[in-house]
Parts: sequence; C-alpha cells; structure tokens
Amino acid sequence: MIEQPAYTGFGFSDEEWGLLVGLPQAVLTAASAAESDGTKRTMAENAAGLDTISAGRESASPLVAAVAGEIVVRVGDPEAGAELPAIEPADPRAMIDDVLARAGQATTLLAAKVDEGQAGAYRHWLVEIAEQVVGAASSGGILGIGGDVVSDSERRFRDRLAQVLND
Repeated sequence: MIEQPAYTGFGFSDEEWGLLVGLPQAVLTAASAAESDGTKRTMAENAAGLDTISAGRESASPLVAAVAGEIVVRVGDPEAGAELPAIEPADPRAMIDDVLARAGQATTLLAAKVDEGQAGAYRHWLVEIAEQVVGAASSGGILGIGGDVVSDSERRFRDRLAQVLND
C-alpha cells in the first residue's frame, strides 16, 4: 500500500502544501531582513525563528503540527543542533513584499480549505514566528549595548504581517 502525503488529509494539493510549508521559513527570513543588523544578530534571529517553527510540532492544531514537522524534516531540528544559514536578501523590501503577498494567498487558501480553528492557529503561528525573530536581538546600539529590542522597521513588518493574516 502506498502511503499518502500528509497534506492530502487536509485536502491540499502539492502546490498549496508547498505554499503553507514554505511560508514559515520565509516569514522568519523576512522578519530578520526587516532590519539589517549583522551576522551575529541574524543568527540569533534565525535560531529564535527555527525554535518557534520547531515548537509548532507540539501545537494542538493538526495543521500547524504537520507543517512544522515537515519543515523540521527539511531543514533540521534545532534540538539536534540544526542551524539556518544567515540569509541577507539582495532586495529586502521586495522579499518582504513577496512574503506578505504569499501570506495573503495562504489566508485565502486556508479560508477555502480548513475550518477557522485550523486557519487561525496557522495564521497566529506565523505572527508568533515573526514576533520571536524581531525580538531575538537588539538593533542599533554600540557593541551590543543599547539599541531597540524591536526596531521600527521590524515592528512595521510584524504589524503588516498580522494585518494581512487577519491575526
């Protein structure tokens, strides 16, 4: 007997599942790119984001748990020492706009395919990923002292994401 992929149980196509699985990591990268603050801080942001993604495996939402499990299989488990590379997009604004557009597509997709509880849990999880990333390392300051925990550009991204996701 051939085992069906997890997404078929939720009624998603391969392309739709790809959107849902790719979005959490894209949110992590966009949240980190919202403020350019050096490799060390970017690595801290990546670690916080990957931890939040990984924690999704324990979600009461079967959808969030399945998506998080798939991501951890693909990129590695932070509990086993997996780290994401520091990605600095050439055009952070365009990347952020793309992520926000995909978040809007995911919102529409979820409204059509799953109940509001599942959709809401997924949307809230994405905002939580952004929240953890933008709060993981201070921006500005000198030699790591001072600065803002969450910069204006990071706050703007997080708020725009929450608005697009209706969360």
